[in-house]
Amino acid sequence: MESINTIQEPLGETTDVEVWLSRAGLKFADLGQDEASKAIRKQWREYQAAVHKCCVALHQPPETVHLSGIYAKLRIPNHKYIKNDESVLNS
Repeated sequence: MESINTIQEPLGETTDVEVWLSRAGLKFADLGQDEASKAIRKQWREYQAAVHKCCVALHQPPETVHLSGIYAKLRIPNHKYIKNDESVLNS
C-alpha cells in the first residue's frame, strides 16, 4: 500500500503573509510593482483587517477562526477580487 503524504493547511486564518500567499502558490518574492502585485498587497491588508475584526469579535486567535461570507474571497490571494473601494474594511 502506498502512503500519501499530504501537507495539511491549517483550518484557521493566518497573520503570516508567506502562509497566506502560499494558498495561491505564490511567494513574497513573486510580487513586483505591477498592478496585480499591488492588488494582492491591498487584498492582504483587507484580509488582515477582516481577520483582526473577527478575532476581536470572537475573542479568539487567528488560528481558530475561519472567514466566511463576504470575507471568504479574501482567504486566497487573487487580484481579480480587489475592489477599488474600502467597503470590505468598513462592513
